[in-house]
Amino acid sequence: MKKCEVIFDVAERQSQLEKLEQAASAPDFWNDQNKARDIIRETNAVRAVLNPYQELLAGLHDAGEMLELLEMEEDGAQVQQALPGLNDQLDGLEKQLDALELKSLLSGPLDASNAYLTIHAGAGGTESCDWADMLYRMYRRYLEDHGYEAEIIDYQPGDEAGIKSISLQVTGPYAYGYMRAERGVHRLVRISPFDSNKRRHTSFASLDVVAQVAEDVEIEINEDDLRIDTYRAGGAGGQHVNKTDSAIRITHLPTGIVVQCQAERSQHSNRAKAYDMLRARLYEYQMDQKRKEMERFYGTKGEIAWGHQIRSYVLQPYTMVKDHRTDVEVGNVQAVLDGALDVFIEAYLKKTVGQ
Repeated sequence: MKKCEVIFDVAERQSQLEKLEQAASAPDFWNDQNKARDIIRETNAVRAVLNPYQELLAGLHDAGEMLELLEMEEDGAQVQQALPGLNDQLDGLEKQLDALELKSLLSGPLDASNAYLTIHAGAGGTESCDWADMLYRMYRRYLEDHGYEAEIIDYQPGDEAGIKSISLQVTGPYAYGYMRAERGVHRLVRISPFDSNKRRHTSFASLDVVAQVAEDVEIEINEDDLRIDTYRAGGAGGQHVNKTDSAIRITHLPTGIVVQCQAERSQHSNRAKAYDMLRARLYEYQMDQKRKEMERFYGTKGEIAWGHQIRSYVLQPYTMVKDHRTDVEVGNVQAVLDGALDVFIEAYLKKTVGQ
């Protein structure tokens, strides 16, 4: 049954790719640049599934031919010499199949899209700001290891250390599909490096993830509902962003949604990026309204605290990372903080597929 479902899905995606390539070959393709970029992005997303599938088929074909040759081989020593290589090849194919199966779970309407990530420090001052900075490093490592591009579009440093908030635009096939598994409150328990008495502290930070919405998706925004402010971009000595007077903050008054961008020197460019992020946040807000799951769209203060965490990272009195949604536990905390998040993301996607 599963095999039939996979074959049907592949045939459907191949048909989709043919239509996209046909649209891309039209003489007037670049007349509408926004639409052209959307088509290119969608084409890359489809290829990100089809190419691994074709590679897997080719690998299985090669392994099958090798197995047939070994079955005909009369020299037992030659067979024994070749078996380890064949086993390694089959192990690699199994990993490719697991990765393809995971990607097949990303069937949501926006899963193939780019994503906006925003990390907020919770209540707790320097402790939470430092934890937010650690989360930023963790996600940066994960994104780099998986070939995604991440651009900082807003950065608010902590008063003494770490960051109060940071927003990233993540570009690459299925960025939103994977990263939506990380949305929520993250809890850290450790001996505080900022406490001279070496006491154990609990800190909270949140990750918000929304999909970048294509230009042809209609999202109603009344300009009268927007308050637009300009301010000077800041950062750690220019480390993260340009220090100019061109930063933009847009507040959507009916919902209280606030987006900021200070990545570019041009105020016009910052405004365009902030507006695009606002569309993404409003789309997610509207979807959450329809699903009656507003707990997924949390605020910035009291709710980033006890009882709301999706995952706990414990460094003292023992070492353990536990995801409270799937009960997945990992003892190697440092590996997780270095970006080893696949086990958590895979478990979440498998649990929530179809929901």
